[in-house]
Amino acid sequence: MSEPPNDRVMLAIFLRVTSVFAFAIMGAMIKLAEAGGAHLAETMFFRQLFALVPVTLWISAGPGLSSIRTRRIGAHILRTGLGLVSMSFVFGTILLLPLAESTTLQFTLPIWATILGAVLLSERVGWHRWGAVIMGFVGVLIITQPGAGMAGWGIATGLIGALLSAGVSILLRQIGKTEGAATTVFWFSALSVPPTAIAFAITASPHPAQTWLLLALVGMCGGIAQMLMTASLKLGPVSLVVPMDYTGLVWATLFGWVLFDVLPGWSTWLGAPFVIGSGLYIVWREHVRRRGETTQAIA
Repeated sequence: MSEPPNDRVMLAIFLRVTSVFAFAIMGAMIKLAEAGGAHLAETMFFRQLFALVPVTLWISAGPGLSSIRTRRIGAHILRTGLGLVSMSFVFGTILLLPLAESTTLQFTLPIWATILGAVLLSERVGWHRWGAVIMGFVGVLIITQPGAGMAGWGIATGLIGALLSAGVSILLRQIGKTEGAATTVFWFSALSVPPTAIAFAITASPHPAQTWLLLALVGMCGGIAQMLMTASLKLGPVSLVVPMDYTGLVWATLFGWVLFDVLPGWSTWLGAPFVIGSGLYIVWREHVRRRGETTQAIA
C-alpha cells in the first residue's frame, strides 16, 4: 500500500494539533465558566447545543445535509448515551483537578482501549502491548500518589472518563463500518441536546453575561475540535496523527499557569512520561500489527 502524499500528511498533522489546541481551550473555558457559577449540566448542554453550529455548517459545505440520513439510529442513540456519560466524567475531572492533571489522566484512553479490545472484541494482544498497559498504570500510580496529593474524586472520575471514552472509541469503530464521520458527529450532537436540555432546565441559574459567553465558547470550540480531529483521520494514518494528542499536555500546562496560576506537581512531571510512552507504544504496535496483516493479505 502506498504512503499518503507528504502534503496530505503535513495537513493531517496540522489539523490534529489544531484540534488538540481547540480542545485545550475548551477545557480552560469550562474551568472559567465554573468560576463564573456554571454547573456541570449547564456546561454539557451548551457544549452540545453550540457544537451543532460549526458541525452543521461543516456538513452543509461538504457532503451536504443529505449525508446525515441513517438507518442505524439505534446505534447512534447508544453512542450518544455512552458519550454523554463519558463526557460528564471528563468534564467533572476538569472541574475537580488542575488542567494538566486532568489532561494526563485522559491519556490513559489507549490503555483502556487495549484492555476493552481484548475483553469485549477478543482481539489478540501480545506481550508488547500488555507491557505498555502495565507501564501506563505505573505512571498513573506515580501521578495520583494514592492516599496523598490529588483529589480522590478527581482521580476516580478521570480514570472512569478515560475508560468510558475508550468504550466510545470501540463503539465508533463498529458504527464507522457503515456510517460516515460527518453522520456520526452530527447525530451525537443532535441527540444529546434533548437530555442535556432537561438537565439544564433543572439546574439553570442566573449568570453574568461573561459566563454565558464562556459556555457558548465551550460548545463552539468543542464542535470545531471534533471536526478537525475527524478530518485529520481522513488525511493521515492513525499511527501518525494520534500521537499529536499528547501536545495537549503542553497547552493544559500553559493555560493552567496563565489563567489559574497553577503548575503541575513533581508527580505529574515524573508520571506523565510513563503514561504518554505507554500510549505511543500501543499506537505504534497497532500500526506494526496492521501493516503485517496488510502485507500478508497482499501476499
